[in-house]
Amino acid sequence: MSVKDKVIEVMKSEGKPLSAGEVEKLSGLDRKEIDKAFKDLKKENAITSPVRCKWEPTE
Repeated sequence: MSVKDKVIEVMKSEGKPLSAGEVEKLSGLDRKEIDKAFKDLKKENAITSPVRCKWEPTE
């Protein structure tokens, strides 16, 4: 499973918008990897930000 897949999986399982720090705590992934995954997921429009600094999967 890729880092991006793991980030999306954690977001879906929590069912609420999450910050990178929250994803780090829940997934155990490295923060740099999460930041890179967030950047890629934003480019792909796979995640959206309903509130500042928090992200959730795009429906």
